[in-house]
Amino acid sequence: MGKDKSEETMVSVKDRTMCEATQQMLEKARRDGVKLDLDRGYEMKPCPIGVESACCKHCYMGPCRLNPRDPYKKVGVCGATIDTIMARNFARNVAAGSASHNDHGRHILGLFRGIIDGKIKEFAIEDTIKLEKVAKSIGIETEGKEVLAVAKELCDELEKTFSNVDGEMPFVKRAPKATQELWRKDGIMPRGAMVEVMEMMSRTHIGCDQDYNNLTKQISRTALADGWGGSMVATELSDIMFGTPSPTLADVNMGVLKEDHVNVIVHGHEPAMFEGMLAAVSDSFFIEEAKAKGAKGINLVGMCCSGAEMMSRHGIPHAGNFGSTEAIMVTGAVDAMVVDIQCIKQGLAEVARCYDTHLITTNPRCHIEGATHIEFEEHDPRKCTDQILSKAIARFGSRKLPIEIPRQVQTGVHGFTHEYIEYMLGGTFRGSYSPLNDNIINGRIRGVAGVVGCTNPKVKQDSVHIALVKELIKNDVLVLQTGCSQISLAKAGLLVPEAAPLAGPGLSEVCETVGMPPVLGLGSCVDNTRILIAASAMVEAGGLGNSIADLPVAGCAPEWMSEKALAIGQYFVASGVYTVFGIGFPSIKDTKFHNLLFDGLEKQGYGKWGTAADPIEIARMMIAHIDKKRKELGIDKVRERTLVDMSDRRELAS
Repeated sequence: MGKDKSEETMVSVKDRTMCEATQQMLEKARRDGVKLDLDRGYEMKPCPIGVESACCKHCYMGPCRLNPRDPYKKVGVCGATIDTIMARNFARNVAAGSASHNDHGRHILGLFRGIIDGKIKEFAIEDTIKLEKVAKSIGIETEGKEVLAVAKELCDELEKTFSNVDGEMPFVKRAPKATQELWRKDGIMPRGAMVEVMEMMSRTHIGCDQDYNNLTKQISRTALADGWGGSMVATELSDIMFGTPSPTLADVNMGVLKEDHVNVIVHGHEPAMFEGMLAAVSDSFFIEEAKAKGAKGINLVGMCCSGAEMMSRHGIPHAGNFGSTEAIMVTGAVDAMVVDIQCIKQGLAEVARCYDTHLITTNPRCHIEGATHIEFEEHDPRKCTDQILSKAIARFGSRKLPIEIPRQVQTGVHGFTHEYIEYMLGGTFRGSYSPLNDNIINGRIRGVAGVVGCTNPKVKQDSVHIALVKELIKNDVLVLQTGCSQISLAKAGLLVPEAAPLAGPGLSEVCETVGMPPVLGLGSCVDNTRILIAASAMVEAGGLGNSIADLPVAGCAPEWMSEKALAIGQYFVASGVYTVFGIGFPSIKDTKFHNLLFDGLEKQGYGKWGTAADPIEIARMMIAHIDKKRKELGIDKVRERTLVDMSDRRELAS
């Protein structure tokens, strides 16, 4: 049979992904005649007008298209300028991303309330120490109170995160005071997530807010309602209910699948679903059922962000990031892929059908045509999980397709948190961010970078993440990692202490002293809020300015793809962090709106946006910003490192 045109022009699998396991599965899928997202992404050519946000579909006098090469030549039918159009489009992206995270956070809060009220008995409050710390951080008195009393007060207070129409969100109290004062001065202090998203959507309706400056203020407020609102609620309450992670070894990549086991993958973002599955696979009934079908046991593994959370909390193996979710089913060894919400590709259904895999949706907010839906309910999780396991075990017993599992497995240290960083640097009694600040001030650590986010089939999977982070750590920049980016780096062997020699001499010295990797994995993409709290703790520790904007830090999402990513990026910018996106950015260079985001916001005391495609260029941009902040702080001259002798010690003691 002759090849069609698309097969003749198909690029090498090595140009589509750096992951050898995914390369192997992409080759197999092509042989099997199954098209994966990695090939679809290469073949899909984005609209040149839409990619730069030069079109408006907000009413049906249009849609209106402006020329990105000459954006001020004409306006929309209603008179909207390119700046209004780009601001509206960006605003709706941020509103959708913020709504997505806040919906997740609201759901987690509902689970927390169900535990407190006694309506949900299958889950419990696991970390009472963190419960008390979080409550105190927003002004709740805990002395002499029972655990449930503190939990109820915290729950009632955090409800304001979503329902407030006036006042301020509870968790903004955790930001540095100077940062809070700037938000109040400029009128962008978030109230409640529902009102912020609703107002953002209202303002972007035809004939409403048509000043890109004013729109940008509400964009920032809507984004802050994500980072200091729903996302932070989700992370902190998940820790309280399921246990705060601490560093643990875990395996990643497709080699974690086992041919002689029933393989069940959980993929998505809701931790309760995965926790429920973890309990179910330990049930002796299902273990015996699996053995009766010829399996040695049940192998539960994760993918994407809920997988990253379970890897951090329990050391559950992780099969791969967003870019590999279709490819892994090509192994033929996946008996069931269980999904809930966010980052779930509709294409999974067709790939699952081709390889006789059960694709099972579990959340009312995410059904997929062609998938089986089994609703997960927190008050009765076994009703869902037992059906899933029965299907997976039956599928194992009737496997017909050949199995091909890549051998690649890499081990990494996962499960760092802002609390553990504090403990790691100072111990139980002297836990503090001061040692980190001291090493930044003395120049051993140049600064801190958050490298986060997705993979995007527009570029070679994992490539930008890996090259970027290697360049950052080589230049003594400590890297904090979340989401799919964390899996990219784990596969590259950068999340182990043995990677310290790849860092510059200063960072390497600190890593070897503490026994930590130069890259710290902090969990899922919603756990970016751990970075916000760590940045606030650096300010509080002293010596590096009064606000997050003063810190020698930078952020990046090198392979971003979602509206959630834009919301995350904007809440970091509004919090004071220089944030660089790879791939591209939905604005036209040298327009007024673009210049506001990429320069003007920094002049107002915030962070700013940056964008570049090449990972080395991105790293240099981030390092240049870190160096600029070091100079502004007066710590740009590295202190000479001298050994302290006995006479020096006597002088210090006197």
